[in-house]
Amino acid sequence: MSDSLILINNEKIFKEDNNFYCDNIDIKSIPEGLSKHFKISMIGRNSKIKRSHKINQVETKLGSNIIAFLFFIFKTFKHKDNKYLLVSITPYTFFAYLLLLLFRKKIFVYLRSNGYEEYKHIVGSWGIFLYHVMFTVVSWKAELISCRSHILKGKAGKVVSPSQLGSNWFKLHKKPNLESVKLLYVGRIKVEKGIFSLLKIFKNLKIKATLSLVGSGKSNNFEKIKQENVNLIEFENKNDSIIEIYDNHNIFILPSFTEGHPQVLDESLARLRPVIVFKEISHVIGNREGVFVCERDLTSLTNTINHIMSNYQAIEEKIIQNKLPTKELFLNQLVSIIKDI
Repeated sequence: MSDSLILINNEKIFKEDNNFYCDNIDIKSIPEGLSKHFKISMIGRNSKIKRSHKINQVETKLGSNIIAFLFFIFKTFKHKDNKYLLVSITPYTFFAYLLLLLFRKKIFVYLRSNGYEEYKHIVGSWGIFLYHVMFTVVSWKAELISCRSHILKGKAGKVVSPSQLGSNWFKLHKKPNLESVKLLYVGRIKVEKGIFSLLKIFKNLKIKATLSLVGSGKSNNFEKIKQENVNLIEFENKNDSIIEIYDNHNIFILPSFTEGHPQVLDESLARLRPVIVFKEISHVIGNREGVFVCERDLTSLTNTINHIMSNYQAIEEKIIQNKLPTKELFLNQLVSIIKDI
C-alpha cells in the first residue's frame, strides 16, 4: 500500500483524548474505507463542540483557522507523490485547491451536492456567483468526482454511487405499523434541508400523524422546534442501530431544497419504507421504486401520504425490486478512480 492520499474537508471535527469525532458520516466512512487501499491522512477544521461519529485509525490534523488549515496542507508537500482528495467546494477547500495547484499536486474533488443550489439557499442569490467562481477555477485542473452527472455542469468527471449500506440493511425486515402515519426525517436541521418549510406544512396537517426528526449530534436548531406531534431525536448511529428507527416509522420524508445523492433515501428503501420528496429534488428518484414526489404545500402532501397508506403493500412489493448501491461498491469506485489516474 504505497499510495498516499490526503483527504481535505471543510467539516468541523472534535478532538478529545487523541480521538476525533465528526457529524457527517461521510467524513468518517470515506477515510476509514479508503485506508484499506491507501496510506491516508485527513485535514479538517477544529470544533469546540462534541460531535457524534468517532473516526477510527485515521491520522487527522485540525486547523483552528484558514492559516493553520493551509499550513497543515503545506507540511504534506515533503512527500512529493501524495494525492489529494478534496470533499466539496467551500471557501476552505477552495484555498486548499489554490495552494495545491501552485505546487502542482494531483487533486481530486468529490462533489456531494449541487453547490449552486446549496449556496443560493444558504447565503442568497449572490451565493450562486460565489460558487460559480470557485467551481470554474477548481474544475480547470482538478479531477472531478460527483454523485450525479448534472452536478458536473458539463465538465469532465467520474460519477459514483454514495452509500452506507452494508449487509445488515437488507436483513430481518420488520413489518410496518400502519395504524397511524409515522413520518421520519434523518439529517441536518438546517434551512437548506427544508425542514422548517416542512414543519409549517405539518402544523396544519389534518390527518393523524407524527413526525420524528433525527439529527446527528447536538443541534442548536433543535431549540427552535417545539411543535405538537413532532419528536426530536439526538442520535448517534453505532453499528447500524439507526435501522431500528427506520423500522419504527412507515414513511420517510426528505424536504430538502437541494440534494445530490441522498443516502438516507436508499437507507429507507433498504428497510422497505416508502419515501416522499418535494419536486425541487425529483431528480434523486432515478430508477428507484417507492419514491413519491409532491408539491411543497398542504394539499399535495396530504394526498401523497393518503395514497401511500392506502396502497402500502403494493408499494412495498415494488420497493423490493430495487437494486440499491452498497458501501462496498461506492468505496471500490473511489479507489478505482484515484488509483487509475
